[in-house]
Amino acid sequence: MANRIVKIEDICHVVKGETGIMKAIPGEYPMVVLSEERKTHNKYQFDCKAVIIPLVSSTGHGHASMKRIHYQEGKFALGSILCALIPKNEGEYDPEYLYHILDMGKERIFVPLMKGMANVSLPLNRIKTVEINLPPYDEQVRQSKIYSEVTTNLDLLRNQTDKQHKYLKQLRQSILQMAVQGKLTAQWREENPNVEPASVLLEKIKEEKEKLIKEGKIRREKPFPKITVSEKVFELPSEWEWARLVDYGITNTGTTPSKDNPEYFGNNYPFVKPAEISLKGIKYDTEDGLTELGLQQGRLIPKNSVLMVCIGGSIGKSYFTDRDVSCNQQINTITPLLGISSEFLHYFLQSEYFQKTVWSNASGATTPIVNKGKWEQIAIPMLPFDEQNEIVSMVNQLMKLCDELEKKIEKRDSDQERIMQAVVKQAFTTKIETVETE
Repeated sequence: MANRIVKIEDICHVVKGETGIMKAIPGEYPMVVLSEERKTHNKYQFDCKAVIIPLVSSTGHGHASMKRIHYQEGKFALGSILCALIPKNEGEYDPEYLYHILDMGKERIFVPLMKGMANVSLPLNRIKTVEINLPPYDEQVRQSKIYSEVTTNLDLLRNQTDKQHKYLKQLRQSILQMAVQGKLTAQWREENPNVEPASVLLEKIKEEKEKLIKEGKIRREKPFPKITVSEKVFELPSEWEWARLVDYGITNTGTTPSKDNPEYFGNNYPFVKPAEISLKGIKYDTEDGLTELGLQQGRLIPKNSVLMVCIGGSIGKSYFTDRDVSCNQQINTITPLLGISSEFLHYFLQSEYFQKTVWSNASGATTPIVNKGKWEQIAIPMLPFDEQNEIVSMVNQLMKLCDELEKKIEKRDSDQERIMQAVVKQAFTTKIETVETE
């Protein structure tokens, strides 16, 4: 039998789901929804093999897209914003075959059929008119088996890649933790026994702060209690000292100036928000930047400062500035004194030790927050200035090696995906046979 072009409505009943997703009553039957994971319901709507098509855009308001379609067997419920393609005639087509070809071409096949400017949807009557190339039933089954085998192997490869990314993340954390405990520079200390100890650097920072207070440039900080034994969670090298974060420099919390001030909008000083901070850098958006006059209502955070998110699920995310900025009140900042590198401080703040500590200081059940007072008094090692610079150099070298390894993992993953997709494409490439007539 030759391949033939058919419309979905020729071979399938197209049936809309009956159950409102928020009204589902947990029960024994799987319920297919937009996400990959199934919910459950106490009643079933179908008892068959079916391909499930979403009737709404995956990315929501004003944008047409389709992340996934589903395949489901047996008794199941279906959300009301999806529809099921149910075979009209047993043995005419393999539902798994239909699922595979529609899943591979979902963006090309269904997205152009969506309509609506705000609430983008996919009408049932448009789904019915979609044309597909339907080979003989035995060929459908053969191709489905090839696809399943290939995708199973691809999933195994992806799992290995995921594990390697996880191990790489752990390696990065190990590097930072070794740095914060002094293990990374143990040999360097042996080779440099006469460096100025951290206790001297601490005194110099105190003297610098007193000078700035007398000049009226900063306010005197409230005194913090001495660091307790319980705060010293690991042993430090002899030249190091336990200090508080505030002892490294000048701490602040960002402020949001009133937008009623016409000088708020400008392009001199980027206004940084939490979403613009990542572990790889800061996105400097000057569209909402402050002009010099606007800074009377904002707060200037000078170049070489560390910005750390202090609210919500991104608590602890930080990076250092390479220019003067302003930021909103969801960000705590520290400007190190005496030429201490903000890059060094950033590395220490990203260590497993500091991240666990900063989260333990968060309060608020709904929206966790770490206020400036709790943040700046977190205990953190102070170490000799020269050793700080050595740590930055060593961590940069090691992180560069990690970056190169990550690129190799990603390239291999991409190559594997491309090879597997090529195999699938080859298996599913069929020509429409024509019947010659006399």
